[in-house]
Amino acid sequence: MGNLIVDIGNTAVKAAFTEGVTLGKTFRYQGERVKDFILSLTGRGKPEVMVISSVYEIQPRDEAEYAAACGRLVIMDSAHASLLRESGLPEWLSSDRAASIIAVRHLFSGKSCTIIDFGTTLTVDFIDGEGRYEGGNISLGCRTRFKAINRYSRSLPLIDTPADSPALGNSLDTSISSGIISGIMFEISGYVCKKEDNIVVFTGGDAIYFAKRIKNSIFVICNLVLIGLALIADGYVNEKN
Repeated sequence: MGNLIVDIGNTAVKAAFTEGVTLGKTFRYQGERVKDFILSLTGRGKPEVMVISSVYEIQPRDEAEYAAACGRLVIMDSAHASLLRESGLPEWLSSDRAASIIAVRHLFSGKSCTIIDFGTTLTVDFIDGEGRYEGGNISLGCRTRFKAINRYSRSLPLIDTPADSPALGNSLDTSISSGIISGIMFEISGYVCKKEDNIVVFTGGDAIYFAKRIKNSIFVICNLVLIGLALIADGYVNEKN
């Protein structure tokens, strides 16, 4: 059956069956019954290794059910930091960021890289040519900024992310959208310029949206976290063999 990898994020769950480091069909779920969703996938066939990356801590009862549904269970969350230590990464790093770094180390071996993830949060991470983690930052993601400006103001509307945005707003809505989009563009351009010789990798839900707006040469890899999890799963298979 191969392996099963699961990325439990802030807004959605993504999963895929893998053979080696090759991703099969990707599944996406948004809802409250995350455990049922994962177990429905294992019901298709018992995976040899299941790797679960989660933004929240997996409860012991759920962990026991996951373990019973696969040959070997690997959990990456705030309570399971051993894999981060073994990978030379700080324990405070979130599991999705760690998986992205592991993927980039593999895909761009020997290269210094800047990894920018456009999700609920906007995260930026740097690794040097030896794959060593240099540090990173977290700020609000694009959609989160639109929600925040609506929630924390008394009169500003909640608007959708525009297909296109002018450099300067000429109405209330375009003032909001251009302010947020331009602000993110200035932010990421600053990070790219900070280390001009780095390979730049965009990932996350809004990666393509912002890739179209930046002039620098970049790589867009939307399933970067899943690739990292596939590498982790394959490592455990090879260790067993």
